[in-house]
Amino acid sequence: MEKIVEQGLLYDFYGELLTRHQQEIYEGIVYENLSLGEIAEVQGISRQAVHDIVKRCDRTLLEYEAKLKLVARFTSIKDKISEINRLSRQYESREILDAVSFGTQIRELSERIMQEL
Repeated sequence: MEKIVEQGLLYDFYGELLTRHQQEIYEGIVYENLSLGEIAEVQGISRQAVHDIVKRCDRTLLEYEAKLKLVARFTSIKDKISEINRLSRQYESREILDAVSFGTQIRELSERIMQEL
């Protein structure tokens, strides 16, 4: 997964667990694409301090994910829903002719989703 996408997902799930100061700096990097210098100027701190805070936030968010696995679960469920949608489109376009097989595949995917919840 691209680093900026991963940072965004981790922040979406765990950002509220960071301090307000960390949130402001991290949002500047991840969502606003500001430079370390721009953030440092606004925050009244050094570029090195901004860099250290971003690295600390990255590490903290990854630790939360390692323990809670919310992003992994979300991604897995999203993939299964995409597969259900793909199968449904195939069935609707008559690419899948066996209704029993279609139903079995959908049921298996939905059961796997339920297990992850």
